[in-house]
Amino acid sequence: MSTRVLDLERIEELAGSYDVVLCREGLMFALDPARAVREIARVLRTGGRVAFAVWGPRARNPWLGVVLDAVGAQLGRPVPPPGIPGPFALEDSAELARLLSGAGLDDVAVSEVAVPLRAASFEEWWARTSALAGPLARILASLHEDAARAIRDRAQAAVGRYWTPAGLELPGVSLLATGVRR
Repeated sequence: MSTRVLDLERIEELAGSYDVVLCREGLMFALDPARAVREIARVLRTGGRVAFAVWGPRARNPWLGVVLDAVGAQLGRPVPPPGIPGPFALEDSAELARLLSGAGLDDVAVSEVAVPLRAASFEEWWARTSALAGPLARILASLHEDAARAIRDRAQAAVGRYWTPAGLELPGVSLLATGVRR
């Protein structure tokens, strides 16, 4: 068995080279997700399987959505900007299924998987979530201290409703899309 890291939109492999392709939280960052899925379908052998995990709807993933909302409110613009690939670019399960079917994959299924994020403290959650994505971390690092503090305060207020006796428990939903090349 072997693994490789490849460009999703231009996979430099022969057609039918792979039995299985797994893509965890990457497809939503492709500039052209339809092209990426077609490329993956191309490199699958007949009977080969693919599985993609992408984040579900932003509203159902407050563990990250509240940070993006807080940054957007501070900057006065949505983060990420419309039309730019981002964590919630493929949040629609029907659209995700259409991408796989449109690439010629069969037995397409999309299911939801609960992926709550738990943290013992706000500081633990903030450190993990604010450093998670490179573009988000760069935005936060570029801000004046007062602006960064305002974002942090806004995020802390937004996650207040997710406190449990054990700490923070923020809901999260991932979409798992699968298909087979016939």
